[in-house]
Amino acid sequence: MPFAVSQLWAAPEINPINKKARSIPVLNPVDKYGRTFFFSWLGFMIAFLSWYAFPPLLTLTIKKDLHMSQNEYANSNIMSLTGTLVIRLIAGPLCDRFGPRLVFAGCLLAGAIPTALAGLVKTPTGIIVLRFFIGVLGATFVPCQVWSTAFFDKNVVGTANGLAGGWGNAGGGITYFVMPAIFDSLVKNQHLTAHVAWRVSFIVPFIIITAVGLAILFLGEDTPTGSWATRHHVGDPITAPTSSTNSVKDSSPLEKSEKDTEANTSVSPVDTAEGEVIVAPTLKEGLSVSFSLQTLALAAPYACSFGGELAINSILGSYYFKNFPKLGQTGAGRWAAMFGLLNVVFRPLGGVVSDLIFKYTGSIWGKKGWLVFCGIVMGCFELAIGLTNSHQEKTMFGLIAGLAVFMDASNGANFAVVPHVHPFANGILSGIVGAAGNLGGIIFAIVFRYNGVHYGKAIWITGACSIGVNVACSWIRPVPKGQIGGQ
Repeated sequence: MPFAVSQLWAAPEINPINKKARSIPVLNPVDKYGRTFFFSWLGFMIAFLSWYAFPPLLTLTIKKDLHMSQNEYANSNIMSLTGTLVIRLIAGPLCDRFGPRLVFAGCLLAGAIPTALAGLVKTPTGIIVLRFFIGVLGATFVPCQVWSTAFFDKNVVGTANGLAGGWGNAGGGITYFVMPAIFDSLVKNQHLTAHVAWRVSFIVPFIIITAVGLAILFLGEDTPTGSWATRHHVGDPITAPTSSTNSVKDSSPLEKSEKDTEANTSVSPVDTAEGEVIVAPTLKEGLSVSFSLQTLALAAPYACSFGGELAINSILGSYYFKNFPKLGQTGAGRWAAMFGLLNVVFRPLGGVVSDLIFKYTGSIWGKKGWLVFCGIVMGCFELAIGLTNSHQEKTMFGLIAGLAVFMDASNGANFAVVPHVHPFANGILSGIVGAAGNLGGIIFAIVFRYNGVHYGKAIWITGACSIGVNVACSWIRPVPKGQIGGQ
């Protein structure tokens, strides 16, 4: 349906079959669809206040206070990403089993505990261990996307996921502003020493994360139909079918997806909706989803785009400080924040363009083509940054901005395709793809670790990997043959 400005606040049109919204009431948190969207992006954004709190302060303050070596600094980044990877893999099946709202709130509240303990750290090893446990906050991305997918229909789900992920991801950039500002305020206005000020500064994200986690727990809803147990109530009206080919309970979506393509063209809208209902994960279906080519075709590019973003975000302040020492720690952090803040616009743009392509072509191949294009151009920018290693601020900042545009768009384009693939196991798939982003972050963080302060070389290596992976995955069909639902 055509876009109208009133859709930003009006109650959305609802698909009568699956009860999902066909527009996004961005400015209406009272409506349950608007409220879910609001908490989806806000919860993910707030998680960054602690998850990304260390990089802007590690550049100089914490590193100096704890006498950290460059390798210990790199190891702390790697452990943070490792913690998130592990929890994302767990969060996916948990979303399918208990619902994304409870998993979202649980991740925030669990991550708030090590955040509150940050001030007790006295050694580099302590920072490394603490960042592993704070990594649970990075797993909020999985329930963020699963929750959004559960409430918004196929015509806008790419935009909804892009907005939620992009605005949430902007928390990385905001943190580069907020944490140094809190630290500077404590030093200048409260006259605390640097040794004490960076520790006290972590109280702020602890309070905010806890408050948002509790708000999601008490003010959010599991599904458009109510509790997570009612998610099977699709259709208008819906009756429990007796045929094993139509029953969600009697026949798994995995078995449905094995039907031939000709059968797929004759299914009813209710059959399609039932094929998209998330089911409690089983080992058989979990393995099938995990090892399918379609999952690989989403996970590998995301490892390059979001993984590259994580790794570059972790060192960008230090890279700027090295090439432009006159900026100082705070100045370098502020310019580095630009990289994360561009998520506000360009990750959603990746989803919006993907939805527009789907609207006019009706083909998921169109969405996939957009994803591959963004991934290749992203790699080209990484090659340019690394090979030039510019010491001119305008050139460096311009190239980084260009990289952010296509890197963020690639992330948004990826999770515009995810809802179409294995929709009955959206939590598992989202968890795997999200974890792949962290796996990529770990791999690229290791590349940065072994290149020391030669940041440019590590970035062009990342770019070469990005181009190769996206070209290699371009031939894989986006949706499994014969899949019911998602199309």
